[in-house]
Amino acid sequence: MTQCISCNHSIEPFISFGKQPLGNGFLSKPQFKSEYFFELEVCFCQSCSLVQLANQPKPEQMFNDAYSFFSGTSTKMAQHFERFADDIASRYLKPHDPFVVELGSNDGIMLQHFAKRKIRHLGFEPSANVAAVAQSKGINTRCSFFNQKHASHAASEFGHADAILAANVMCHIPYLHSVMEGMTALLKPTGIIAFEDPYLGDIVTKISYDQIYDEHVSLFSATSVKNLFEHHGMELIDTIPQPTHGGSMRYVIAPKGTRKVASSVTETLAREVANGLGSLKTFTRFKKSVEQSRADLKQLLNTFRKDHKRVVGYAATSKSTTVINYCSLTPDLIEFISDTTPIKQGKFSPGMHIPVLSYERFKENYPDFALLFGWNHQQEIFEKEKEYRSQGGQWVVYVPRVEIIG
Repeated sequence: MTQCISCNHSIEPFISFGKQPLGNGFLSKPQFKSEYFFELEVCFCQSCSLVQLANQPKPEQMFNDAYSFFSGTSTKMAQHFERFADDIASRYLKPHDPFVVELGSNDGIMLQHFAKRKIRHLGFEPSANVAAVAQSKGINTRCSFFNQKHASHAASEFGHADAILAANVMCHIPYLHSVMEGMTALLKPTGIIAFEDPYLGDIVTKISYDQIYDEHVSLFSATSVKNLFEHHGMELIDTIPQPTHGGSMRYVIAPKGTRKVASSVTETLAREVANGLGSLKTFTRFKKSVEQSRADLKQLLNTFRKDHKRVVGYAATSKSTTVINYCSLTPDLIEFISDTTPIKQGKFSPGMHIPVLSYERFKENYPDFALLFGWNHQQEIFEKEKEYRSQGGQWVVYVPRVEIIG
């Protein structure tokens, strides 16, 4: 891809993470030979400020009946989505028969709170196994990708939406304008769109390059979101920073001129200019910081190996795939990865094929060091693992810098 998926202007590559597998492509041994890889190259559009992947696997390769991410596995995330639903209900839904739509609704972790209020709702979730979990809870869920055709069908069946929501989904979508057309067709003239994704400003500041993987085709800033929605007669009316995923931003959008624009929008846009998020030079510096982070992590893990220290990965996240493969973290450096998700256990990490074992294996024989791939849940994990630390276990983190926490 040489043109911006938002504005069609030419884009400039600034970093490549080399050949990468699917971020959530945990696999068994017989699948090793046929494993899929693609060039993970990241580009910047100087016209609209959107940071984006040069190439992305087909959506069906990433989101299918073997998808291994379930939102409901984190207590903190469950609480976050309850607050998200409460905020939308109190600020934007009128008391008379509102209708809420969510794109990429996963296991129903957010829509369940509208269902409990008897609010009409509809979720679009393309991964069949995840959608089935939501459906089993009685949450109205369609197992499909969202586009203009499905939006028109939904509008005919349920009427137009008061709110269209998405959480960690818009950044996954390469066909942005098709989705925009679907949302504008489905939204009421008085409705709002609210979505949140990992925030480009936090990714650059924290050097959290593991947010870059196959599913994240776009890394949004408020500037790029504003420019994108203006193509469809919409305007950004609020920006609300979120702590999730190591730093996210919630964007609220409405048809142009229908709602007051909050002061936060002007402040966020000005801050992005001051922080250089519209300049290619910023991302050239980011590349150097990423390369230094890789060198520091490899040096530390090689030292542990020479000293015969056991290292275990903690949380088999999709983000860990970028780190593991970019840094060439082989099974002789990381003994296994501990994870609580049953569908991942007994499989191997994408690319480097590190075994993924149950959480019980971590507790049975604590390692000397635990490499924290789930760093964005650090507080929750540290509270859970007080016993590990009390027995001398130490953590290795790499965001915002490589360091040992004892």
